[in-house]
Amino acid sequence: MVPIETPYLDRIRTPDDLRTLKESELRAVADELRAETINAVSVTGGHLGPGLGVVELTVALHYVFNTPEDRLIWDVGHQAYPHKILTGRRDRIRTLRRDGGLSGFTKRSESEYDPFGAGHSSTSISAGLGMAVARDMDGKQHNVVCVIGDGSMSAGMAYEAMNNAGAMDSRLIVILNDNDMSIARPVGAMSAHLARLVSGDAFQSFRAGVKSVVSQLPRVFYDQAKAMEELARNVLVGGNLFQDFGFSYIGPIDGHNFEHLVPVLRNVRDARIGPILVHVVTQKGKGYAPAELADDRLHGVSAFNVVTGAQDTGASNLPEYNRVFGECLVREGRRDPRIVAVTAAMPAGTGVNLFQKEFPDRTFDVGIAEQHAVTFSAGLAAEGFKPFCAIYSTFLQRAYDQVMHDVVLQRLPVRFAVDRAGLVGADGPTHSGSFDIAYLGCLPGMVLMAPADEAELARMVATAAAFDEGPIAFRYPRGQGIGAEIPEEPEPVAIGRGRVVRQGSRVAVLSLGTRLAEALKAADQLAAHGISATVADARFAKPLDTALVDSLANSHDVLITVEEGSVGGFGSFVLHHLAQGGFPGHGLKVRCLTLPDVFLPHGNADRLYAAAGLDSAGIVRAALDALHLSPLAEPALRDTV
Repeated sequence: MVPIETPYLDRIRTPDDLRTLKESELRAVADELRAETINAVSVTGGHLGPGLGVVELTVALHYVFNTPEDRLIWDVGHQAYPHKILTGRRDRIRTLRRDGGLSGFTKRSESEYDPFGAGHSSTSISAGLGMAVARDMDGKQHNVVCVIGDGSMSAGMAYEAMNNAGAMDSRLIVILNDNDMSIARPVGAMSAHLARLVSGDAFQSFRAGVKSVVSQLPRVFYDQAKAMEELARNVLVGGNLFQDFGFSYIGPIDGHNFEHLVPVLRNVRDARIGPILVHVVTQKGKGYAPAELADDRLHGVSAFNVVTGAQDTGASNLPEYNRVFGECLVREGRRDPRIVAVTAAMPAGTGVNLFQKEFPDRTFDVGIAEQHAVTFSAGLAAEGFKPFCAIYSTFLQRAYDQVMHDVVLQRLPVRFAVDRAGLVGADGPTHSGSFDIAYLGCLPGMVLMAPADEAELARMVATAAAFDEGPIAFRYPRGQGIGAEIPEEPEPVAIGRGRVVRQGSRVAVLSLGTRLAEALKAADQLAAHGISATVADARFAKPLDTALVDSLANSHDVLITVEEGSVGGFGSFVLHHLAQGGFPGHGLKVRCLTLPDVFLPHGNADRLYAAAGLDSAGIVRAALDALHLSPLAEPALRDTV
């Protein structure tokens, strides 16, 4: 009887097990790893294409380098699912992005194999350089390897780090994962041969020897010799920007070919020079036909059928907020030819792709470069155009100085469409839009809106389009609306004016954003206890509708503010106003319901909001607590007002 061979993945608990295999066995490991990744993501959803593109690279890196002693840093981290499977987390891989499960990104607290957490792009080289310098100061010898995608190289931070690394001459290895052929030359046997040659001891020793000799010559001769060395190298393998930053450039090499990958990685591992950049060309979505055929290579997916690739989108006719924004922006663009759209590598995520389809010449995707996106928008506004700068809340944090210095200080009418406001569920704290109310609301002259539903979002897009007096922002969440009817011709709302949605007498709930639906449910539940509740929609965090706040404060026993944001936001603005004007004399009790002062984990957004006390039950609890009433005491809750 022929013995049944145990699958390789069943024998690999950690990379130590992987390193016991023969190099000839790595192909089989990669095939199993790719299949396991596809199967796992078909259950959990998440980022599929990026991980499939780096399967061979992941295997090769863990095979060649002594992780976790050698530090392996994945930029962004959404391509790290295969890495997680190989580093002791295979038994939990089907908990990805779920309550209590594995993070969809690298996370220091999750594994010693994740030396640096990442959910935003372009941080790996900076972090890696810091680790390399710390290693040198400690007198240690381990390697530091950063894997960064070509898309992440569009952010200025990556070049700042490379400039610093080149000047310091630290021993650092950067793997440029080029999966879009955007900067790649043809890849083949000759290219791989040259990469091995240039990364090998012979070439590097020769280079170091020549450098040592010419460094003793007078400066004029040294400069000439250095120029000749660069010229010779350029003839051999082609010069590029990375060499100008002081990196030894190797590549491009085929990122799916172990015969190319392993020798080059061994060479750079053993080289005592630095920094080194290895240019690896990969195919996003590699090895899974539905991904290879998709325009986005199935970058992000919901649960799907492995055989067909069909995704479980969840049957619903409710519109997505980003689509509502995109459609409304198209409508405004048809009216006004000076309206333009700017996004930082997220046209589909923000809804800008709809505007782009109709107005390609008025749409600007600047890449992963949020700082540039904001100041670019400021320049457009300075010349009389009407830019809508659409950036996720959590990514806009990266451009805060530009928002303040280049837009707000100059009172330029940039319209900020702040997507992914509030909790985002499975993507977790790196992507949750928790802080924009606080960080935008403190800026002088900023107008900050938050729609309660998709109809209100349509009105706020119209408001932003009509507003030319300075910067204005509106924040909207991820996911679907509630089915509110969107007017065919949305009218702008009055700046700084909220609205009373339901009139009551004893408890006032003042909501900012899409918690309004939960506030209305809470009012129904309080009414069942005999407590009359007013529900108001603030619409604006800034300028605050102080007349509405005063009216609610003066005519109710309890005022509760509700927002999908952190401490220091809308509730703080309301309290500041009340403190400035003096609280009403009748003993008003105020409760501010915000996201808690912690980073909430990834998981189901509705459950996280409930845990934060921002659902209807949480609002009811806050009201009863302020009234010193027990939620269990039915007759005692009868409202006598």
